[in-house]
Amino acid sequence: MTVLRISILFLLAAVAEIGGAWLVWQAVKENRGWLFAVLGVMALGAYGFIAALQPDAHFGRVLASYGGIFIAGSLAWGIIIDGFKPTTWDWVGSAVALVGAAIVIFAPASQADAAA
Repeated sequence: MTVLRISILFLLAAVAEIGGAWLVWQAVKENRGWLFAVLGVMALGAYGFIAALQPDAHFGRVLASYGGIFIAGSLAWGIIIDGFKPTTWDWVGSAVALVGAAIVIFAPASQADAAA
């Protein structure tokens, strides 16, 4: 259940952060209006709360591992929403980031962590 919870929270966090940033981008770069900016700021605020719901108590570990999710999610958002065509290196970099994220968040706790 923990792996499922972590995965769902990372997915929700990515939608909130990437979607929020995209809305602000649309407001500023594409002159889509202040409503986009306000909705984007609200989504970015929601991202912070969603990230705080992760079961791991270590802020640095959660945000470091989320970084891989953010990279892959940003590419996916670009493909789906903006018609972005990733290069082979985009795919490779995204895969490396996801492997790194999995190592950070799912690695067994060390004896030092367990004693703390």
